[in-house]
Amino acid sequence: MHGGEQAMLNAAKNNAKKVAVLTLVLCGLWVPLLQAQEKPSIVVQPFTTANGVSWPYDMQRMTSQTLAELQTKDGKKYEISTAAPLSRAHYYSLNGEVLAWHPGNRAKRMLVGVGTGRETATIRYWLADETGKKVFEHEDTIRAEFWGNEYADSVGQLAHPFADKIAGRLAQAKLN
Repeated sequence: MHGGEQAMLNAAKNNAKKVAVLTLVLCGLWVPLLQAQEKPSIVVQPFTTANGVSWPYDMQRMTSQTLAELQTKDGKKYEISTAAPLSRAHYYSLNGEVLAWHPGNRAKRMLVGVGTGRETATIRYWLADETGKKVFEHEDTIRAEFWGNEYADSVGQLAHPFADKIAGRLAQAKLN
């Protein structure tokens, strides 16, 4: 090899080393940034009823319906599941409670119409961080859907409005 070829070979080796070091440095900087951009995780807890409240539906199915609705509406924004994530220490728990339930009045619906006499419930729900501190809380009155739903036998006419209301309100929560 001539002196010029050797110099070019050494320069190429040095450039390859510089590129390798630069790649490692950039990877080291990007990994923490990518981890910081993970979606917040929400764990849906089983819902409950307040003391003395009559609730004729399967609460586990209501929780499942809410989980499905949240995954559909907010799945791009949040990681949603029913179990605390093993891979991270920071997550939020979604808890809910039925405060009141009114079965509605079929006669009133037939005579007056226009959505009157529908089944209603007052619900309270909140997000708490992993320490139990509430970071968001809301109370709503929900009404049965006007035309019913396919889950009516096990969860009543309130399943979809229940889940829909919670999913809509979570958009107001400022989660990081």
